[in-house]
Amino acid sequence: MSFLSSDKALATSLDAEDPIRSFRDRFVLPTNRSVSASEVSADHLDDPCTYLCGNSLGPLPKRSRELVLNELDRWASLAVEGHFTPKGHGWVEQMDDLNPIMAELIGAKTSETACMSTLTANLHLLMGSFYKPTSTRYKILCETKAFPSDQYAFTSQVIAHGLDPQDAILELHPRPGEYHLREEDILKTISEQGSSIALVLFSGIQYYTGQFFPIKSVTEAAIAQGCIVGWDLAHAVGNVPLQLHDWNVDFAVWCSYKYLNSGPGGMGGLFVHEKWDAKESPRSAGWWGHTLDSRFAMPPTFSPILGAQGFQQSNPSVLAGASLLGSLEVFKEAGGMKPLREKSLKMTHFLESLLRKSSYFKPSSSSSKEGEKGFAIITPSDPSSRGCQLSLLILGGIMQPVFDGLKARGVIGDERKPDVIRLAPIPLYNTFEDCWKAARALEDTFASLGSTESVNGLKIA
Repeated sequence: MSFLSSDKALATSLDAEDPIRSFRDRFVLPTNRSVSASEVSADHLDDPCTYLCGNSLGPLPKRSRELVLNELDRWASLAVEGHFTPKGHGWVEQMDDLNPIMAELIGAKTSETACMSTLTANLHLLMGSFYKPTSTRYKILCETKAFPSDQYAFTSQVIAHGLDPQDAILELHPRPGEYHLREEDILKTISEQGSSIALVLFSGIQYYTGQFFPIKSVTEAAIAQGCIVGWDLAHAVGNVPLQLHDWNVDFAVWCSYKYLNSGPGGMGGLFVHEKWDAKESPRSAGWWGHTLDSRFAMPPTFSPILGAQGFQQSNPSVLAGASLLGSLEVFKEAGGMKPLREKSLKMTHFLESLLRKSSYFKPSSSSSKEGEKGFAIITPSDPSSRGCQLSLLILGGIMQPVFDGLKARGVIGDERKPDVIRLAPIPLYNTFEDCWKAARALEDTFASLGSTESVNGLKIA
């Protein structure tokens, strides 16, 4: 424990030097009391917990609460008139406030960006337009163990085209004994099989391991082979810098309730590169994608908005939009992704360095003896190949007791059964002291557990 105690002073110093430290106050963080942190002393129960789970659900921005309450009041006082009142800021124009800020975060033009719907619905929508298999070019290239929703979408899309998923879905596996896909292996597969691949669709950041895929190089290689390239940015948007327009990405989708803090089930978004404006119209048209000047005239013929916003289908949720806008305004005020990435690199490195000092840290899962307590980090060690998240592989079959022990000590992470705990120090609201608290709590939790046998038998010391 002494090494962790000595590092607390460093954490305090780093927090004092942090130029964006004040943005933590823009969020409402759960308290130790509200998360039932039973091992926290009584005088700290009303302190904020160590919330390292924003990669799953971001906390509430105070501005989002304010904007949602404003819209509730407008609903109460104006009802249907709220769509056009006040002029230029009615509900009909609400996305005009969101799309420009979102475009900055993803490195796109506003016309290429649409805040709308939900991630998987948007994925199906864009695959419906861009996945056009032929007898010779029909495969979808993706990573193995993509997020289940993506896997389900790929399977259902190829079946809808009368194809066999076992043949049409080409999953890339890490090399034996490794957890990450190597860039050279992805590029080699594209080079060798590109003529049969209709669509390349990876996660921007792999949800389980936290690997940040090389979006630029993969996109360039795939397009050179005649493939369409899409990205699921659920764990990348608001986490790492993106340049979708300059990288020539064909399309992308994302959710906003993780790093973008829009609230549970919050509004998603999509990107369509402007190179498709004259080539591809939405195949599943809806009235909200119709040009605004004649939308409410209800014409029988669809006239899409040029660009990504032409893919809109239904009028968006005003309350979800207000919540997302509240968070996006915080991002904009903080200066966008550049200062956030700078702090993220420092903070994730600091947490990793503390974890590597732990007496329970194992350089790899294979370095642990059978039945030995400990953990390995399966997120890439190269900072350019990861975002905020560190995924800990808990060894010895004791993930759940370790996860419960962290929560009892006021550390909220994310569990991925059977054996991974994800911790994500996020620069907008987490601190270097949060990293120190998490490392100390992990050390204390392991120390408090008995042997692997007793833990598995639920007899925890």
